[in-house]
Amino acid sequence: MTELTPVQRVPGTSRLIEVRISTPDADTAQALATDIVGRKLAACVQILGPMTSVYTWKGETHQALEWLMLAKTTAEMFDSISDLVTTLHPYDVPEVIAVTARHSLDDYAAWVRDVVHGADSQD
Repeated sequence: MTELTPVQRVPGTSRLIEVRISTPDADTAQALATDIVGRKLAACVQILGPMTSVYTWKGETHQALEWLMLAKTTAEMFDSISDLVTTLHPYDVPEVIAVTARHSLDDYAAWVRDVVHGADSQD
């Protein structure tokens, strides 16, 4: 069993995650990021790229330039982000992967939770 951080041991606190989403271009990444943050599904989305992806699709190996989105949010928001991405994303099967944040700066974690759970009305 993995060790939980003190914040994760407190009942009612939201587990922080980073949702990774790849996109075919910067415009798609920007539009998705703006929508995700605008709906307060994530406190922040970083966009990195371009990067080269090598993958198998329908039995063939492909290579493409992609942009990677890193959405900072809580586990409770994963399904909402996934639903939004699968609705708006141009790929048939978009990459949407969540990674648990095992450790974070307390103030940063509080900010993320405040934004996505409604306590942050100024940002």
